[in-house]
Amino acid sequence: MSSNSFEPGQFDILPPAHIARLIEDVGVKKVNMSVTSILTLGILAGVFISLGAAFYTIVITGSTLGVGLTKLVGGLVFSLGLILIIIGGAELFTGNTLITLSWADNKISSVDLLKNWFLVYVGNFLGALFVVVCIYLSGIYNAAPYAETARSIGEAKVALTNTELVFRGLLCNLLVCMAVWMCFAAHSASSKIMIILFPISAFVALGFEHSVANMYFLPLGLVLEAQFAVVDALRNLIFVTIGNIIGGGVLVGLVYWLVYLRHQSIT
Repeated sequence: MSSNSFEPGQFDILPPAHIARLIEDVGVKKVNMSVTSILTLGILAGVFISLGAAFYTIVITGSTLGVGLTKLVGGLVFSLGLILIIIGGAELFTGNTLITLSWADNKISSVDLLKNWFLVYVGNFLGALFVVVCIYLSGIYNAAPYAETARSIGEAKVALTNTELVFRGLLCNLLVCMAVWMCFAAHSASSKIMIILFPISAFVALGFEHSVANMYFLPLGLVLEAQFAVVDALRNLIFVTIGNIIGGGVLVGLVYWLVYLRHQSIT
């Protein structure tokens, strides 16, 4: 049975070939949105991811669960960000690397793809910076333990080598995009939430790097006078972003296009 002839019932899980076609169609719709809509939804996604990051910072501070369980719990609460994006609706740069399916099938141009990525990335950054300002002015990091946790997170991130940043970014977005991919198979909000929890908690617990989360963690560290400079934060974002594009756009988007859509596009 071809993916186009599949008629899902209320409780059916969509097959991967059908998901590939859906994501391709969604990618076309994303690049055709207005600049205002893309930027606004990008800002929302930056806010949502940053709120998940702030939640994570508070929860892991002073934990006595041990390293492994602390990372697991931290990952679960960080999942709030993607849950808000998927259920509420927003444009996340790392998830939008899946638009490579639409590009590979010649449904959108390279200019369309890069324009969407640029606008969403800028929107995500603006949303993250907005939350940094709000969190700082709210005073929740006035308590020494929370501020120290926030500083140590940023300092650990900038201490990584360029190679480590690329590969941690690659592995991170492989998991993030698989979470997004699998959400297309679900028919209810509760099932989408369950799908999100394990891939996202896995990338957090494993110490992988997410460019949009770092748009919050690194500026916050700078505001709280962590021991690194703006140039260190920019280096982190550049190499993590490269890894994120490879992990989501190539290892998920282009690989699934190769498996499920390539033959359809040349017949």
